[in-house]
Amino acid sequence: MQGVKRIVKEPSHGKPAEYGADIIRRRFRLTAERVQLRDRVVLDFGCGTGAQTLAFSGTGCTMVAVDVHLQHLQTLTDHLSGNEKLLGLVYDGRNLPVASESVDVVVSYDVLEHVADEAQALREVHRVLKPGGSFVITVPNKGWLFETHGARLPLLPWNRVPFFSWLPRSIHTRFANARIYRKRDLVSLLASHSFEISDSLYITAPLDVLRHQGLKKMLQATVFRGETTPWTVLSTTILVHARKKT
Repeated sequence: MQGVKRIVKEPSHGKPAEYGADIIRRRFRLTAERVQLRDRVVLDFGCGTGAQTLAFSGTGCTMVAVDVHLQHLQTLTDHLSGNEKLLGLVYDGRNLPVASESVDVVVSYDVLEHVADEAQALREVHRVLKPGGSFVITVPNKGWLFETHGARLPLLPWNRVPFFSWLPRSIHTRFANARIYRKRDLVSLLASHSFEISDSLYITAPLDVLRHQGLKKMLQATVFRGETTPWTVLSTTILVHARKKT
């Protein structure tokens, strides 16, 4: 792998998306519908082990994948070995190892909730994007029934804590393993960092954690039909497409 740098600082840990998960395909399709990928430089900010990065192969774009974990980047290169349009770089947790105004598109899927400095991360995304460049970001949805990142609660070791995400922010911040967002808050946050909002939506729960395949298919055909929903209670994830102001 070219361009790998040492890790200086790591934000809070998140579990990388699994290869083949429904949410991987769903996020890619929703992104590809909104941004031009062919012949573009696309930065995957917080690529994890590369399950999402792999979805972009074959689109004609050049991928720059960054993550705080060298081991995750190695897994990525194992899956995409020989791909000349992929560059993996280690992120120090503060400054993206990419030149200013050198990227056409930044994608960041379920990463912002983990970074040590939320404002610094958004400033860096803004810095590396070309004027008019696209930023596609997803974050966990506060309106979903379950706390998807788990919480440090006594007597409740189960990761999928029901209704915990609905608690006031002061309580959630104290015990949760990651931040959580309302759509209007994310839109306002991006606008405050000089992004113009093109689109925002709720992604329907993909039910990847549900192991009973028959029940999963039934729910996907009824309650969770379609990739997006107007109902926050049926959505695990918020997606926003924004652009850097020209």
